[in-house]
Amino acid sequence: MRRAALAAVTVAAALAGCAGPTGAPVDRAPSQPSERFDAVVARVVDGDTVVLDPGGRARLIGVDTPEVHGGVECYGREASAYATRRLTGRRVRIEVGADPRDRYGRLLVYLYADGRLFNDDLVRAGYATTLAIAPNVDRAAQLSAAARRARERELGLWSAC
Repeated sequence: MRRAALAAVTVAAALAGCAGPTGAPVDRAPSQPSERFDAVVARVVDGDTVVLDPGGRARLIGVDTPEVHGGVECYGREASAYATRRLTGRRVRIEVGADPRDRYGRLLVYLYADGRLFNDDLVRAGYATTLAIAPNVDRAAQLSAAARRARERELGLWSAC
């Protein structure tokens, strides 16, 4: 009886969007293709991966920043620091990609901060290269143009690496 009551409370809490049985927030974020929602960036994992509340771990679509985990790549620390400065603790607008999750279970997103597409800002400032993976390619041309301009101007990783 006691287990049944605990299970009922856990299910009710999850449905209400409260903490789950481990105390972690229950993921209430939409995860259907092209859905939009507001979230707070709880933590920046690296230049192109964040933890959203709600939403959990999310990967920015169309961009690839140098690695900082499992071996630091050229300009990885700078890209991660830029994302941390710009996003940590900030309320952002999220648009889920056509394919909403990657093979690691991360939510695939376009992230807007201050009304601007942050994915584009990373590329435009030279913190990221482009990475087009179908079907999430609807902004590939925009990101490629930004990368071309950053490369021509030798911004960020284009001059450092």
